[in-house]
Amino acid sequence: MENKVNSACETCPQFNAKGLKKLGVHTDNIDYVVALAGNPNTGKSTVFNALTGLRQHTGNWPGKTVVRAEGAFEYNDSKFKLVDLPGTYSLLSTSQDEEVARDFILFGKPNVTVIVVDASRLERNLNLVLQILEITDKAVLCLNLMDEAKRNNIKIDERTLSRDLGIPVVPTSARFNEGIPDLIQTISEVASGKIICKPHRIKNVPKKIEDAVEKLSTEIKKQFPTIPNSRWIAFRLLEGDDRILKALRTGEFA
Repeated sequence: MENKVNSACETCPQFNAKGLKKLGVHTDNIDYVVALAGNPNTGKSTVFNALTGLRQHTGNWPGKTVVRAEGAFEYNDSKFKLVDLPGTYSLLSTSQDEEVARDFILFGKPNVTVIVVDASRLERNLNLVLQILEITDKAVLCLNLMDEAKRNNIKIDERTLSRDLGIPVVPTSARFNEGIPDLIQTISEVASGKIICKPHRIKNVPKKIEDAVEKLSTEIKKQFPTIPNSRWIAFRLLEGDDRILKALRTGEFA
């Protein structure tokens, strides 16, 4: 029955992007890695299933009790591995879930990070969004649960939100497969460089802190010329983040 339903859906243009092939657990010979991040209860797992199919590879993150889920899809002759990160409210590394999510975005260097948010509770989700945008400059905001937002008479200006955040914003209702084709196309275009993101970064920083961050950031860039987020790392060092300090000492950023 499941296969028949999936086959029927694949013939419906409103449900599937043209050129999409769900690969499930087959994650070999991948062209791009996509991280899927978000708060708990945003429908992130539903987005994951809509992109990869119902089959997924699961296990634990190395040295952690946190479950890791992976799947894949092919779009326009490119293969994408999707890594479903633990649902978290921040990336401050105060729990295993937060540490796993942050470390993958930072050290795993995914080609694209898709941030899934609840459109009906957007404000409370933006804290994580802004933290992720401090780390990576290749991200897509998946504005999920749009059906819930409409039910509650919540209207969101996606264009203004995209302009303010500096990344593409794609409205979806993943449980109904609405918006998934647009999401897939946007992921592909960000990964390939067709869409260039200019993410929002913190600007209202006191001068003394800004000077210290700039000095540290410059030194970090000298040691790791290709690192894309030296400014964020400098902030974390000033806050005494032991995990980041250890990564610098061991050369993990290289």
